[in-house]
Amino acid sequence: MKEVIINGTKYVPEKPLSLDSPDKSIMSDYIGKYVIVRTRNEGINAGYIVAADETGIVISDARRIYYHKPKDTALSWYEGVATSGLSDDSRISNPVETKIIVEDYSITLCTEKAIKSITNHKTNEQN
Repeated sequence: MKEVIINGTKYVPEKPLSLDSPDKSIMSDYIGKYVIVRTRNEGINAGYIVAADETGIVISDARRIYYHKPKDTALSWYEGVATSGLSDDSRISNPVETKIIVEDYSITLCTEKAIKSITNHKTNEQN
């Protein structure tokens, strides 16, 4: 991308995205990062990115987040969880080694505080 015009103002990136390069994609800088993944059918999951492209994402140490509230009540949604971690009444699955999600998704990077909260959170038991 050389430039983009928004409301009549031209913006030029400091360094171009290398989406055309076969060895570098927009997601390559996020491999190995702990993220929250939001999807249409698979819900909200958390884990380390193993691979990702326009067709889907692979995460390891993956947990589904069934019910979530941020630990910091001044924050909201899963972005708040990615910042402050999970509240005590949140519900999360046990971790699985690998999860492959083949559909549209978005990711939110987690802070170290959130990673500890999510990975140490008590898993939800079946009733």
